[in-house]
Amino acid sequence: MTIDFEARRAKLDAELDAADIDVLFLPASQTDLEYFTGLGRGIPSFGNIGYTNHWISGAFFSAGKDPLFVLTRHHQEFHLPDGVIGDIVTATESDDGEEVFARAFDAFSSRASRIAVGGTPNADSCGHESNAQERIAVSGRTWSETTLNLRRYRPEAELLVADDILNRIRRIKDTHEIEFMRQAAQMVDQVMAAVSDHVVAGITELELASEIDLRIRQLGSPSSSFDTAVWAMGPGLDRDASERLSTRALSVGAGVNFDFGAIVEGYCSDFGRTVHIGQPNAEYEKVYEIVMAAQEAGRKAAVPGATGGDVHRATRSVIDESGYGDWFRHRTGHCIGKDVHELPYISEEDETPLEPGMMFTIEPSVFYPGRVGVRVEDVFLLSDSGETVKINELGNEMRVND
Repeated sequence: MTIDFEARRAKLDAELDAADIDVLFLPASQTDLEYFTGLGRGIPSFGNIGYTNHWISGAFFSAGKDPLFVLTRHHQEFHLPDGVIGDIVTATESDDGEEVFARAFDAFSSRASRIAVGGTPNADSCGHESNAQERIAVSGRTWSETTLNLRRYRPEAELLVADDILNRIRRIKDTHEIEFMRQAAQMVDQVMAAVSDHVVAGITELELASEIDLRIRQLGSPSSSFDTAVWAMGPGLDRDASERLSTRALSVGAGVNFDFGAIVEGYCSDFGRTVHIGQPNAEYEKVYEIVMAAQEAGRKAAVPGATGGDVHRATRSVIDESGYGDWFRHRTGHCIGKDVHELPYISEEDETPLEPGMMFTIEPSVFYPGRVGVRVEDVFLLSDSGETVKINELGNEMRVND
């Protein structure tokens, strides 16, 4: 399955033109660069890893130009097994990073732009361009050293954060992305189906989480898409959802919550279910039905033109009206793709209209310490027909293990 990176960059060019942005820098550590060029990013570490001059690693973009990569030698030799296609400026450990970065900026800025459509310049456009203040954009998670050096090197330029522009392109998934997301959803469906049989009294949360992580890797995911969480809640368990994993052994009477994800071709899944050990009490059965009904209410509310806030309110109203609103304490969900959490959010404050091609989670819960804990999470696609469809295939029926 071949991704058309040139088509993606053509969309980026149009956005940069419309925003009068002269140069955009995207760091190698984030997903934007991978999205627009295919340059793979590494698996995140619990603690930062870095090399001398690590902050320069990334690429410059400008409308009508091919990107120019600026990368450390270590990054190229040890983190890019498929190499780099395109022009590269390399910084070694003994190089002055600021000098290399400035030289790369100069080289990129002096390049001639490609001409997509021929035409005769007019005085108005030439005058605007000759007097315009230079506008340089970075993504929101660019290293501070990078941004400070851009400011030092171009003190008169206007510095901008380009996340709105980048998200406008990335939030609508194409057919390739949707297929990768379906595969990632199928992967976690398969893992949950296999692990569910092992949710019994005596096994520890850590053992279940470790089995999940192993099975995900065995199916081809390079890692989990975020920290795998398994935690028990129920009568007599003084435990909240903020403690997402422990070495405790599970006991009869607990509802065991799962939150995990896999990765396919850089695209993430995010998934959740709850399995009960032993016959549940009446409150658990009631809350389980409420949470599933809340997810369905959110799905029905997710139509073109509705906002993330609208979907959140529809989801929350089911739980509020049932009397458990105080225990649904997080947002309903978030968009998802190369990042687990992408904008727009399915949250009360987000008023971005939903559009066909967006993919997002709907993940209501009731976490009531000492009483009951239930969650469900699936990834949904707002289809071209205007219907929001679940791409996870594993059912949401209540699972009880004796």
